[in-house]
Amino acid sequence: MPPKPKFTKEEIVAAALDLVSEKGTEALTARELGLRLGSSARPIFTVFQSMEEVQRQLRQAAMERFDSFAEKAVHYTPAFKQFGMQMILFAREEPRLFQLLFMTENGQARSFEDVFAELGDTARLCIGLIERDCGLTEPEAMELFRHVWIHTYGIGALCATGMCSFTEEEINEMLGHAFASMMLLIQSGKLREKTVTPKENDRTKF
Repeated sequence: MPPKPKFTKEEIVAAALDLVSEKGTEALTARELGLRLGSSARPIFTVFQSMEEVQRQLRQAAMERFDSFAEKAVHYTPAFKQFGMQMILFAREEPRLFQLLFMTENGQARSFEDVFAELGDTARLCIGLIERDCGLTEPEAMELFRHVWIHTYGIGALCATGMCSFTEEEINEMLGHAFASMMLLIQSGKLREKTVTPKENDRTKF
């Protein structure tokens, strides 16, 4: 009969999340995680088959923490701009988790669509909110999301790595300019001509 687990999966993942939040991903070893739990490493492997499995669960837990942070934006208008604020504030308050989720080195370059898919429910919610608050079609909302998210990511990366420090007022101003500029470009029709088909273009004229 297998030994009864000393810790639940949730307890181990929570300890791993706190460990990485404080010390970074390089600190996540079986020994360090065991110490964080007040034990040896052995109990970890009565629940998980490997540290790679722990890391996968950790990433999911980190994304859930980010999602709960970002969800506060739904109470603002425009909500998408506030999502950007929340993302950067997350980078300031949880720099190591931001790095884990958004700055992990990737061996093969990916398309933005791949990155969008990894963002999951939060990204899809953003698209819906952009359509609602700005009166844009889905293709237009996707294009606004793409440009403003990339701009937001850059500011977040600067904050998460300690390269720059911005006040909330400065962040709000930078995102406001990016958001307003993209809205003007979309409303002018110039961006739309490049990003939607002629049939869609006819259907979505202002």
